[in-house]
Amino acid sequence: MRTIPRRRSDLKIVALFILASLTLLTAAPVFADEPTGPQFAVMGVAFLFMFVAFVVFYIYWALATQTIARKTNTENGWLAWIPIANVILWANIAKKPIWWGILCLVPLVNIVFMILLWMAMAEARNKPNWWGILMIVPVLGLIVPGYLAWSD
Repeated sequence: MRTIPRRRSDLKIVALFILASLTLLTAAPVFADEPTGPQFAVMGVAFLFMFVAFVVFYIYWALATQTIARKTNTENGWLAWIPIANVILWANIAKKPIWWGILCLVPLVNIVFMILLWMAMAEARNKPNWWGILMIVPVLGLIVPGYLAWSD
């Protein structure tokens, strides 16, 4: 009979420990240093710059994908503007099964399938397929969609 009270007391200790941990986690921001006026302004400007850069990059990427779809006579080019659906559009442009696009959403596997899709998209645009490999090179990965979309 002594084992039951020990279990209950152990359970109470664990519950108290969890509640104390949650209390401390919620109180952590109170003890953190709050940014002062100049720090807050710099953070705001940095956030605004990053947001504008993201929007510009997203518009560029969507326009390039939509143009590639139009030039390869692929239906539903408007899917380039929808974040996850654009991967399905890439599979359609590359004339690959839809599950190739879905595998682009799986971490680590996506690297291989993205390269294969972009290689096939380059071939669909009558460009050398090695342009798809350039997608993994940091700066050139930004140039490849534009080259495939707007080159003759």
